[in-house]
Amino acid sequence: MDNILKRKVVLWTLWALFVPPGLYLIYQYYPPPSISFADAAAYLLFFILACLLPMNINGVPTYLVQWLTVAVFLKFGLFAEVILSQITMLIVILRLRTSESLSIRIPFNSMMFFAISSLAGLTFLFAGGQIGSVDLGHILLYGLLFQIVSVMSNQIILYVYVRILGEHKNFFSIDTIWDFSITLLVFPLAIALYISETYIGLTALLLLGVPFFTMTAIMRMYNNSEKVNSDLKKAGEIGHQLAARLSSDEVLDQFVIQVADLFQVDYAYVIDYRDGKLIMLRMFEHDEFQPLTVEPVQYNKGIAGSVIIHNTSYIYDNKAQWKGIASGYMPGDTESLMATPISRNNKIEGVLVLGSKRKHAFVHHQLQILDILSTYFAVSLEKASLIQKAIAKSERCGLTKLYNYRYLDEALEKCMVKVNSGELRNLSVVMMDIDHFKGINDKYGHQSGNEILIDLANLLKEIVGKEGTIARYGGEEFVVLLPNYNKDIAMLFAENIRKEIEKREFMIQSDLDEDRSTIPIKITMSIGVSSAPDDSDDGMAMIRNADRALYIGAKQAGRNKVAAYTK
Repeated sequence: MDNILKRKVVLWTLWALFVPPGLYLIYQYYPPPSISFADAAAYLLFFILACLLPMNINGVPTYLVQWLTVAVFLKFGLFAEVILSQITMLIVILRLRTSESLSIRIPFNSMMFFAISSLAGLTFLFAGGQIGSVDLGHILLYGLLFQIVSVMSNQIILYVYVRILGEHKNFFSIDTIWDFSITLLVFPLAIALYISETYIGLTALLLLGVPFFTMTAIMRMYNNSEKVNSDLKKAGEIGHQLAARLSSDEVLDQFVIQVADLFQVDYAYVIDYRDGKLIMLRMFEHDEFQPLTVEPVQYNKGIAGSVIIHNTSYIYDNKAQWKGIASGYMPGDTESLMATPISRNNKIEGVLVLGSKRKHAFVHHQLQILDILSTYFAVSLEKASLIQKAIAKSERCGLTKLYNYRYLDEALEKCMVKVNSGELRNLSVVMMDIDHFKGINDKYGHQSGNEILIDLANLLKEIVGKEGTIARYGGEEFVVLLPNYNKDIAMLFAENIRKEIEKREFMIQSDLDEDRSTIPIKITMSIGVSSAPDDSDDGMAMIRNADRALYIGAKQAGRNKVAAYTK
């Protein structure tokens, strides 16, 4: 039996032993006075309205029913108050959006509400309070006692329950302060309702209830507008943060993290729409990026497929609404979903899917916020892509696509800083020059020479791989930076390069032949090696040393050789 099932069994067993017998005993020892149907219906209606119109305080829905429970208790006694509290509990639980099962929440909250009502009511009665009193001093004193015991009981029960579950909760928290504050604020309204109803009847419910619920509705609209404004402000801040990112991956990661935080979701997925396929780009679950294990699917599959086909956004309040649509990657405990297209230039390029363990986790205005954020995201992604292309263009040789001299210079200086600080033990520079390259250009044409340079660059990338950084230094010269390579190992590495090039045939089209025939060409390279810290502690000196080794030790010694710099 798992822990959740055990909790259900324990809670329902305790409820059966505690609540029904307790209600029977209260009815026997503290029976309610006769209540007319009109009174019961009027108070029940006001209870339901109070439950349907909660105020949002400190980001938490707060149900201001205390003024009604106190008035009902003072007029009709403990049994009536307990029954109405149980009804209130059911309405609140059905409306409250949490991930916990109703089969756990109902028995626990029923027992909690029953215990609070019983403790507060019995304290009132044992202290000498009288139901139906019209003495103002008596009403104020014992009514306030009832309210304080209710709030304290609520806090103590919640604190004990959370600690039993092994979770941490401070007894004196901001929620506790709000509860006591609300108690003091609504208590005068409760006394006014009780006294007014005692003297003028049910008309008092209208005189006090109409302005109360009107004020509540206005406050709800104000809070909703404040929430929208707050989300819009946060969306603007996220937009600025996305615009500051310079790479596509940074923009993508930042977008997912910020959206997941803004909407307080458990799951976030960015899906790319490309070549008729849906390809998962990011999986963000429980505040962490997950490995991309989802295979591409056809564009019309699942929730993302529905978004693309209909070019519209969706909100699902619970699993029953989307279970038959999803394509399989949503975790089993997901309830609410929100999905929206990501478009650029009126073209759908992807889909964002957000999931929550809570039911009814999303509201309509969040779709509008998400639409704004998706626009920010698409624009920032395009900007980052352009920046990356511009950077690549400024750092790469246009012909060979290898790094250029500018990038090499910066990379060499960074490596030398690491060498001098001890972060790198060694650094070797391998400089290479094609032997007799001018003769190849003169005989076959410069375009043929370019073909050789391109093929040679590809061969060097294949040989060097991730071992080092390759750059075209200029003309037919190439340089390789080899971090943590000492001179001996760098010499062996350079010799391997020389041998690979020597045996390779490069296919070119001779520009100087009338038929532009394709012919094989073999080339050789002279190579110089310099190392740090043995030879120098300066980057440019390393280049000069390698260049000196190349021309004096290799070129002048007959070419097609590897030579090391010697002091």
